[in-house]
Amino acid sequence: MNSWIDIPKNSDFSIYNLPFGIFSTNKNSKRVGVAIGNNIIDLLASNKLDIFKDLNINNNVFENNFLNDFINLGKNKTNKVREIIQQQLTDESSKIKMSTDVIIPMNEAEMHLPVKVGDYTDFYSSIEHATNIGSMFRDPSNPLLPNWRHLPVGYHGRASSIIVSGIDIFRPQGQVMPIDSDKPVFTSSKRIDFELEMGYIIGKNSSLGSSITTDDADNYIFGKVLFNDWSARDIQKWEYVPLGPFLGKSFASSISPWVVTIEALDNFRVAGPIQNPEVLDYLKFNGLKNYDINLSVSILPEKTNIVTIVCKSNFKYMYWNMSQQIAHHTINGCNLNVGDIMASGTISGKSKDSYGSMLELSWGGKKNIELNDGSSRTFIEDYDSVIMRGYCEKDNIRVGFGEVKSKLLPSI
Repeated sequence: MNSWIDIPKNSDFSIYNLPFGIFSTNKNSKRVGVAIGNNIIDLLASNKLDIFKDLNINNNVFENNFLNDFINLGKNKTNKVREIIQQQLTDESSKIKMSTDVIIPMNEAEMHLPVKVGDYTDFYSSIEHATNIGSMFRDPSNPLLPNWRHLPVGYHGRASSIIVSGIDIFRPQGQVMPIDSDKPVFTSSKRIDFELEMGYIIGKNSSLGSSITTDDADNYIFGKVLFNDWSARDIQKWEYVPLGPFLGKSFASSISPWVVTIEALDNFRVAGPIQNPEVLDYLKFNGLKNYDINLSVSILPEKTNIVTIVCKSNFKYMYWNMSQQIAHHTINGCNLNVGDIMASGTISGKSKDSYGSMLELSWGGKKNIELNDGSSRTFIEDYDSVIMRGYCEKDNIRVGFGEVKSKLLPSI
């Protein structure tokens, strides 16, 4: 497809993508937009042109603080909105092209948290990551816990501290057990880490007491975002037994502002790793359920402003796929709601430069990670920015996620 709008080469936001987000400008309140190249299509202004008239969508759906009402229209309508925008952007005589207030330059807009997050679940679905952590802290010859290959392990996270890219976070404080000590101390965390993850946003409500099959799971996924699950490793290490992560994780998680629809990713489906032993029947699935999404993590120190890529990974490595995660999440009758976020867990590959956390890259703080400015890191330092990017590319078609970027500030 060719568009009349200027789209820079290698733009994440091609005519094949058209992700949804929430933006505002100095002139206009928060509203739903679609990213294309370096511009945003204002869907409220588009609706006023009657290009969606057959869908009968109220303006209030588009003039909104969050995407939840839009997502709740259902895929029959949301997919049609995306298709209509695609048609408008390829038609030289379209109403959008003739309008003066529909196309907004990205540099004139402020992006906001795309969804009102009711609940957030974090999984632990990379076998490489789980093996690395198990080797570090348990038995290198038997790193995976007995349940790991039988179910997608997860825990219920904190939804209130999910923030959009661009918001700075503060170094958390809490209890830490020093080495060679017999009692904990209260201190600022010394081991702040990123976790390279991807999140997906639930696009359909399910009923309490019901479960979702792997075959039907795609119908419950609206789209995906980049997800940085910030972690305080020293706080986490002391607190996580017996009930799992708490303060070491709940202080912040950062997501990218543009939600890439699952339909835009359809051409990038691939087979996942072979699962052995065979999973229980409710976790079996048909078709290609993994996605070939190139991922990277960079560190940007404030003093030198020189960026270093410290990790290159790929979402296709995930052992447990999204359909299995949803099937397991709901097999006990737990209901899902529009706007809920599920995160993949850290995405690590087999090579050392593909490890998705500083904990792995520095192997528990034992190895220095050299940066391009001449400094080194074992964990994230104050005023460092962490930048995650992701994109798919195949047959000269690119669909990307932009970036999620957050800076770590000293403790308050």
